[in-house]
Amino acid sequence: MTDRKTKPIYLFTDGACRGNQSSSNLGGWGCILEYGEHRLELFGGEPNTTNNRMEMTALIKGVQAIKKPRQTVMVFADSSYLINGLRERWFDRWQSTNWLNSRREPVENRDLWELLIDLLPLHNFSFFKIKGHVNLNSKKTDRSALYKKFTEINGDYFKEEDFLYFLSQNARADELANQGIDSL
Repeated sequence: MTDRKTKPIYLFTDGACRGNQSSSNLGGWGCILEYGEHRLELFGGEPNTTNNRMEMTALIKGVQAIKKPRQTVMVFADSSYLINGLRERWFDRWQSTNWLNSRREPVENRDLWELLIDLLPLHNFSFFKIKGHVNLNSKKTDRSALYKKFTEINGDYFKEEDFLYFLSQNARADELANQGIDSL
């Protein structure tokens, strides 16, 4: 992995929703923070929400759990909405259009985007998109192909063994998100 002398915080996040966008759905979020040998797992749930809100909430809760300012934080999530929105800074455009999207409609999840915007200056973030719901124990899983796709999207900062570890932590974050749902 990256040089542990700088001790980045690894933050693995995931959201889940049963009955997404129905009137009686349940959502959950889960996150894992790793700092050197220290590890913290968090989860929670909300009724009547969406998967995207839970993905965002997982990141917000994880960042809020970081006690020291100006940390290097490497975020891993399977949500294209979340990762692309942060990497490409969609919120800059939304702020300039008074929070209207390209269809001139109000941006969904504005409240959570605004929370994230406030959290971004607190740390030095890197965002990495990772494939979700991968069964690493299946003989059908082509680990090398998944790693190749990961590097195409994120760059080649990590070795394949690191990537496989990240996949396992994404799976654990998904389990935590489902615990959040089950806790409701």
